[in-house]
Amino acid sequence: MQQAARSIRVPRKLQRSTCRLFHNNSSLGSSNTSGRTTSFGFKTVPEESKESLVKGVFDSVASKYDLMNDASSLGVHRLWKDSLIDTLKPGRKGPLRCIDVAGGTGDIALRILDHARENYADRETTVEIVDINAQMLKEGFTRFKKTMYHNTPQVSFHEANAQELPPSQFKDDSYDLYTITFGIRNCTSIPAVLREAYRVLKPGATFACLEFSKVNNPLLSTLYDQYSFTVIPLLGTILAGDRDSYQYLVESIRKFPSQPEFAQMIRDAGFSTGGDFDGGAWTDLWGGIASIHTGVKV
Repeated sequence: MQQAARSIRVPRKLQRSTCRLFHNNSSLGSSNTSGRTTSFGFKTVPEESKESLVKGVFDSVASKYDLMNDASSLGVHRLWKDSLIDTLKPGRKGPLRCIDVAGGTGDIALRILDHARENYADRETTVEIVDINAQMLKEGFTRFKKTMYHNTPQVSFHEANAQELPPSQFKDDSYDLYTITFGIRNCTSIPAVLREAYRVLKPGATFACLEFSKVNNPLLSTLYDQYSFTVIPLLGTILAGDRDSYQYLVESIRKFPSQPEFAQMIRDAGFSTGGDFDGGAWTDLWGGIASIHTGVKV
């Protein structure tokens, strides 16, 4: 049974939403009713369980999410996010209606709004921040309370599932820009997320995804693997008291499709992309540790 969309607009006040939400881990012991499985890191789990498992991870890391990304990216995720915004140049062609999915902590939304304001004197661009995890959204809400955008129409928070955005709230052909950053690999069905992105974007609008990816240089790949599987879980234990969540995050990066494979998935959803090379359908950052993928709705 579905519920009505939950939007965070004031502290401690969530309106009900139409997305499926898991408020506990009761589904972990449920049977695999569909018979379909998916990956949770290196583990294979029933599709019905993954959302609950991922929710548990992000409930655990929400208050230290930036620290988690610092550990996973050697601290350069902030530069990669800046590169994403520099690529998109929000506000350059006028105000945009943006949707930032899996954006609970609000750092991409804040970058979008700051870029539009500082570079183009644009105070009309808006960002709707969407995340399935209420704890992550609360972190974002707290962040925005410290900014000039708090309690303005430029930003809003919504608890919803990227695979099933409620059509009554997230209407077809509505947005100029869809962003998803370090989030799509945690979704049960990447194709479902991409189909929803295509549905809500206007014709000619842009889909942009920043995600950890595949390192092509053998030496860099070996060094990065050693860092990822030894240092990151250890940092999770020391800094957050949570080795398992950080171990999952490392494993989920390795399970994500390669750059050409993900580019094809974006095209399969209906988007037009550049060619299958760095600088075409995607742009590699730091040798492919992360990549920016873009597509245009046609």
